[in-house]
Amino acid sequence: MYREYYRWYSQRLQRDMELLVFGHAGAKVLVFPTRDGSFHEYEDLRIVKSLADKINAGHLQLWCLDSIAWETFYCFWRHPADRIHRHTQYEEYILNEVMPLMNQKNPHPCTIAHGCSLGAYLASNMAFRYPQYFQKLAAFSGRYDLTLNVEAFHDLFNGYYDENVYFHTPIHFLPNLNCSWRLEHLRRMDIVMVIGYDDPFLHNNRQLSEILHAKGVRHQLHVWDGRAHRGLYWRRMAPLYI
Repeated sequence: MYREYYRWYSQRLQRDMELLVFGHAGAKVLVFPTRDGSFHEYEDLRIVKSLADKINAGHLQLWCLDSIAWETFYCFWRHPADRIHRHTQYEEYILNEVMPLMNQKNPHPCTIAHGCSLGAYLASNMAFRYPQYFQKLAAFSGRYDLTLNVEAFHDLFNGYYDENVYFHTPIHFLPNLNCSWRLEHLRRMDIVMVIGYDDPFLHNNRQLSEILHAKGVRHQLHVWDGRAHRGLYWRRMAPLYI
């Protein structure tokens, strides 16, 4: 399997960032890591191995991003406004540094946003905010409202709310999205969400599904048995839905 490592200093983030690429051709899959993950997480979890047939056949090319979650949503010593601002810098890094490299290396017309857990939020938020750049979204075990308090998961902004939080919360901004151009791109996108029946964010996934349905955005919501929120399940989901 073709495997390539990249590292460069990002002026937007003021730090070195790393990523791994798996595959020589095919649809480009922008892989967002989990909270504690990194650019090598998919390799460590053997999800890359579960997709080996599609990768080796030239159907998929994975671009596995590094994480800065402990500088953004989970950096609790920072003011919440600074947390979301740092996330917007991460988004700018992806849009202006990673994606141009992807397009330079691989001209395939299909780009897929994908992630598990926090990565599912990151992938979905990016795809919903910039639907013109993505043809598919595959989100596993996601949470689409970081202001929720559910079980042991609390509001990652500690009650703080501003325009940036609003526009980075799909559950909040999508109901008010009336831009026909953006909606047209969303309605063309192949959207797949997968969640476990016992996952604490099942209701949140169903809420997002209802919002998309109300906007005329076709999508699939698959509910698996159990919590389905770890590598064992994601390895099985990946070949089915990506």
